[in-house]
Amino acid sequence: MTYTIGSLTCAPGKRAQGLIPVGTSTYGVEMGIPLLVVNGAGPGPVLCVDAGVHGDEYDGQQAVRRIIAETDPATLRGTLVGIPCMNTPAFEAAARTSGLDHLNLNRIFPGDGEGSYSLRLAATFVEQVVPAIDALVDLHTGGTFGEIAPLTIVQGGYEDLATDIGLAAGHEIVWKGGKWGGTVRHPTLEAGKPAITIEAGGGTYREETVDLHVNSVRNIMRQLGMIDGAAEVRDSYTAVSGTFARSAAGGFFLAKAGPGDDCKEGDLIGSIVDHYGNTLEEVTAPQDGIVLWVRRIRTVRPGDEVVIFGAIEAEIRP
Repeated sequence: MTYTIGSLTCAPGKRAQGLIPVGTSTYGVEMGIPLLVVNGAGPGPVLCVDAGVHGDEYDGQQAVRRIIAETDPATLRGTLVGIPCMNTPAFEAAARTSGLDHLNLNRIFPGDGEGSYSLRLAATFVEQVVPAIDALVDLHTGGTFGEIAPLTIVQGGYEDLATDIGLAAGHEIVWKGGKWGGTVRHPTLEAGKPAITIEAGGGTYREETVDLHVNSVRNIMRQLGMIDGAAEVRDSYTAVSGTFARSAAGGFFLAKAGPGDDCKEGDLIGSIVDHYGNTLEEVTAPQDGIVLWVRRIRTVRPGDEVVIFGAIEAEIRP
């Protein structure tokens, strides 16, 4: 049947693209949420795959375009909605946050329809995209500031709703989303629809990270019955919770471990030195676990994130 999202419609077995308007720039250009839609010839669920919530995370943006381009509407069951770049002002600024209001879009959902542009963007997504989809996959990287191990975030409290597609993403590490809110996952989950975030790579653009994201989404599509084939599932997964380490001193950050490395309590993960090479601070593992994210930008100011540790919570066996 014909699929509609916002003002965009797409007939069965066809493709469409368009924009959900959010506002107009100072130079008169319409701004909003760019959409790519593949509407399958057969019935099935509506899966939305978004990227570019942070403008400096590039691999997911290309992954969305590739997934859409490689999906055949004639054999697709259901509808695939791609949002290649949710936060176009942040992309234009080549930054994590919007160049218009300097807000972090990944912390302000469900937004405010009468607020600044980022708040209106979040509210528009909640009002026009969430009701038109059945499941959400949110693609991220570590950004230009850091590198993250391949992992899937399944929000705590919504495990029954989201674990199935979370495991189908295929990454061995499953991060139980913690107390921070305002992500694109939250309003989708609150609407009773599965939603996960997939993280991989960062620091720069890499084709291998694009491939990781594409393969994860393809396997989720198999798990949802949208394309042929059985979803591949690991024998076991490692569930972790995240601990953010922030610097006390400013200086030059030197990493001593990489994303995905195992660590023991007290292990040296990184150090901060001054311009003369004197050690100002050592960053050590607060517990046994896994290094999830490591800072790649060497400039460090007091209070900056330098490492994210993953404390092992449990083993998941499907």
